[in-house]
Amino acid sequence: MSIMEARNIKYSYDGTRTVLKNVSIEFEVGQMYAILGPSGCGKTTLLSLLGGLDSPSEGQIIFQDEDIAKKGLAWHRKNHVAFIFQSYNLIDYMTPAENVALTSKLPPLPILERLGLTKEESKRNVLKISGGQQQRVAIARALASDANVILADEPTGNLDEDTAAEITEILKECAHRMNKCVIIVTHANELAKEADVVLKLQKGQLKMCKNTIDK
Repeated sequence: MSIMEARNIKYSYDGTRTVLKNVSIEFEVGQMYAILGPSGCGKTTLLSLLGGLDSPSEGQIIFQDEDIAKKGLAWHRKNHVAFIFQSYNLIDYMTPAENVALTSKLPPLPILERLGLTKEESKRNVLKISGGQQQRVAIARALASDANVILADEPTGNLDEDTAAEITEILKECAHRMNKCVIIVTHANELAKEADVVLKLQKGQLKMCKNTIDK
């Protein structure tokens, strides 16, 4: 079932450099999407538009048949989507457990422990844990939310190979078992291989690859 749609999206920086040209795509719940493409091609920009962090120069972002601009981008961000940022965007004076608790009424420790943090690490200030652990906290915060759509910018970028594989499996589970729509921007072929749908953004155009890249 389609939950979100980019409809004829165009985006230009300062009205001169166009990075997205009439991009149209529908996203469904229960699916994990991987968006590939060269650096600077607009992948993160597209993710930001889908999440209501910015507005397109032209076109619409539709969520459940309604333009997200109608109720406002802040409403969309608060109620419909959860982000996994490449730069983490954690609240730095809080602990991992406190960061996760902001997005969910469920106890934060089980999800943090599943992502590899100990009970002790979950109670430290986030600035006193490693970058890889901060990435896991950012992922846990998104997974614990009630949002129907998870938008992830390089979610395995700072993780070792084994942990990256575990995170990929958890994201797949969010799509397939929790019936969420998971949209990932990534350079990692190993992650893209596990996606249900692989999209490639190049020269402003978004094209669908075969369902999985070569395994």
